[in-house]
Amino acid sequence: MPGSKKSIVSIRRRFEPRPVSTSCCKKRAGFLEAEGPMEKTFKFKQNELADAVDQGTANKKFDLKLPEFGPYNLDYSRNGRELLLVGKKGHIASLDWRKGAISSEHYVNETCHAIKSLHNDQYYAVAQKKYTFIYDKTGTELHRLKQHIEATLLDFLPYHFLLATAGNTGYLKYHDVSTGDLVSELRTKLGPTQAMKQNPWNAVMHLGHGNGTVSLWSPNMSTPLVKIQASRGPVRDLAIDREGKYMAVAGMDKSLKIWDLRKLSEVDSYYTPTPASSLDISDNGLLSVGWSSHVTIWKNVFKNKQKDPYMNHLLPGSKVEKACFVPFEDVLGIGHQHGFSSIIAPGAGEANFDALELNPYETAKQRQQQEVRSLINKLAPDTISLDPNVIGTVDKRASSIRLGPGQIDDIKNNGEKKMDIRADVKGKNSALRKHMRKKRQNVIDERKLRIEKNLKVEKDARQRRHREFKGIPEEKDLLGPALARFK
Repeated sequence: MPGSKKSIVSIRRRFEPRPVSTSCCKKRAGFLEAEGPMEKTFKFKQNELADAVDQGTANKKFDLKLPEFGPYNLDYSRNGRELLLVGKKGHIASLDWRKGAISSEHYVNETCHAIKSLHNDQYYAVAQKKYTFIYDKTGTELHRLKQHIEATLLDFLPYHFLLATAGNTGYLKYHDVSTGDLVSELRTKLGPTQAMKQNPWNAVMHLGHGNGTVSLWSPNMSTPLVKIQASRGPVRDLAIDREGKYMAVAGMDKSLKIWDLRKLSEVDSYYTPTPASSLDISDNGLLSVGWSSHVTIWKNVFKNKQKDPYMNHLLPGSKVEKACFVPFEDVLGIGHQHGFSSIIAPGAGEANFDALELNPYETAKQRQQQEVRSLINKLAPDTISLDPNVIGTVDKRASSIRLGPGQIDDIKNNGEKKMDIRADVKGKNSALRKHMRKKRQNVIDERKLRIEKNLKVEKDARQRRHREFKGIPEEKDLLGPALARFK
């Protein structure tokens, strides 16, 4: 047939796989670039940047003057839409910072230390003078967490639905906000906690203490997983990058140290003119350092030693309380003594985000569906460990150490034969009770409940044997055959 060869070739080309690069989004974050060796990016002012960018980006630079209730702490929702502000003197506000629409604003007339958004922009927690409270988007008080006393630091583990608190009491507490249960209560034994951040990669909590150490905690361990002597003075703040590889620690000795969490070793060290009060790391690895009335942004600090900072911003006469990057945006929010400031930080946000994970433009229906999916996929607290890749692997030693059915029966029979009849005495110093009292006294898990149940069964069996030895009839035998079945 004429032209058949040409048609076959065209059909073959039509069904050939196309290059993968054509289906990938190639958007990249844009950074500031100096034109010559004499020009420095940290000398650029915010007014100059606002004139050089488009109108939509320029509108993201604004200031809120709130001098009466400062200094202000802040937090953004996980998708970056909602801004949460809390003043030290009791002013709490929630607003859509892009539209400038206030969702709620109220005054609690007591000291407030921290604020944290929960699994979506509908709920947030506030650490107040004595207790920690949970509010909804309209400012209505939903819960008062009486177990969390004098908390000054808050964090939230979104994949475990755990609210973590720490503060003046020296305890780290985990609260499941989906069930309302207190998962664990861990005593650090290192005094009041100065700083607290989570590792986004493995959900391990990093706590900074007054003696310069940083301890790593998991809710299923009563002792720290790792202790690092990170500073010579008290730890002011710390931050962990998104991949969980590097940690930045600011100390009272004016030091800013970069640590490699894979090797637990120090990589680089910087110094600030005054002790830093706030640290945060953006999606693309920019490090913001708030000290005195300045905010300095560093670029590529995790790759090599930097000579000059990337950006610098001055807030005249207003001490910085906290600086926080907006998710998926080239914006840095700053809470300070006289209110709140939002500045432009080119290159900070992730350009290619997964809308199925976090969607800044989600509708109410999508938010509800995402909440249901998150609850279905919620992880158990005992899955938190230093290496999350261990979960799901097969222990090759299991076949050699596993007991067979016959061995289990032998152990059970030998245990019944060796049970001695003795008086009911409280064994306060037994090895098992020591283990429960010292090692895992603050951890509530299935193992502890199982041990308590086995101890109760053993105690009942011992009492029954003691009564049989002395000839004392059981209580159900005294009731007679008619009433014994109700016992």
